Amino acid sequence: MKPESSSYRSLNTYTKLMRASESVTSRVGRKMSDAGLTISQFGVLEALLHKGDMCQRDVAAKILKSTGNITMVIDNLEKQGLVKRERSLEDRRYCTVLLTEKGRTVIEAAFAEVEAAIVKEMDALTDDEQELLGKLCKKLGLREGSG
Repeated sequence: MKPESSSYRSLNTYTKLMRASESVTSRVGRKMSDAGLTISQFGVLEALLHKGDMCQRDVAAKILKSTGNITMVIDNLEKQGLVKRERSLEDRRYCTVLLTEKGRTVIEAAFAEVEAAIVKEMDALTDDEQELLGKLCKKLGLREGSG
């Protein structure tokens, strides 16, 4: 591939995007680990903290995980006493996930640490660069698949 080709540019840009994402995620993820949470567990707790009680399917969609994967994540959070499930009386298949008081305490503390870590990471960019990066990521993320 020639360095000036569209294919080279696309692959080079993709590689930089993925490396930057993995690097930032690794550093921010340490704050989640310090709180005893995986990235998925943090995502579930954060969603419940900021969006309120949700059915398991909506939690999965919110944090971009499969419904099968989210079941295991919520099972583990429930074992730790951080969330609880309530089944609908009308439809036993429908299950709402709620934060417990312990879960609220854990996620509020962890979120503050993670938020500070994200702000620190993003300080590498100016405000304008952060705005531009956000717009570009949104554009790329919303693009319909071509294959």
